[in-house]
Amino acid sequence: MDSATSDRPAASDRAALSATADNGLKIVVVGGFGVGKTTMVRSVSEVRPLSTEETMTRAGEAVDDLDGVQAKTSTTVAFDFGRITLDERSVLYLFGAPGQERFWFLWDRLFSGTLGAVVLVDTRRLADSWYAIDRLEHHGTPFIVACNDFGGPLHSEQQIREALDLSDDVPLVECDARDRSSSKYVLITLVEHLAALSAARLLAAPEAALAAAAPTPEPAP
Repeated sequence: MDSATSDRPAASDRAALSATADNGLKIVVVGGFGVGKTTMVRSVSEVRPLSTEETMTRAGEAVDDLDGVQAKTSTTVAFDFGRITLDERSVLYLFGAPGQERFWFLWDRLFSGTLGAVVLVDTRRLADSWYAIDRLEHHGTPFIVACNDFGGPLHSEQQIREALDLSDDVPLVECDARDRSSSKYVLITLVEHLAALSAARLLAAPEAALAAAAPTPEPAP
């Protein structure tokens, strides 16, 4: 998929970070090789994103699986970084993780301090997303799944959930990572999911406290 993005902010609109911003929030975009992580970060960042893309060479043919992405000419070798100002005090930092297996060792560091994650999926290569979901579940990091539109065969939501072994409480959305409004919708869905999880924990906390404070029944004589 062409990585050109739509509705990008003009250079004159990319204001410097406000001096009042003191609340940094971190979200990570993960997924398989060539699913559009760099493209998504580029499409929503209000500043020129930091990118560590390098030209792919024949030296990587023996270690990188190019099945389904033969037209790809560059790849992320560390991470992508973008920024979105939420209000005068809060700013969202967006990190895109590298997709190739040889760079997966970087993921655990990127997950540190993360509020949540977007698992970007190419429905033509669903198996490439298994590792990302496994690592997020291992870290206990909340996530949603976004299916990037590559024009492949259509799958029902149930088919995708079954293929990725997703529980019903994990949001699943469709998107076009090249489109800014579509990528923003993905991030809003993640934030709403995080808010719902936080509210559920707050509701559960008093009940857990009451259960812990309840007297232990005396054993029957």
